[in-house]
Amino acid sequence: MTKDDYTRPQHVPFPAGLAAMIARKASIMAARLEDQAIRTMVRDAQRALDRGVTAPEIEHQLGLK
Repeated sequence: MTKDDYTRPQHVPFPAGLAAMIARKASIMAARLEDQAIRTMVRDAQRALDRGVTAPEIEHQLGLK
């Protein structure tokens, strides 16, 4: 056995272009998730308002204050 048997394998340097593409894709995914969350929260809040729940109650339930 040699000393090198227990070392971690050498990694190829991560390409900057690939990192940029991953970051761009993650940003797009985050924006979609944010849009979906906003739509869902607004829809649920509107339904609660329609059922007679007050705006302050909804604010409390959603942790907005």
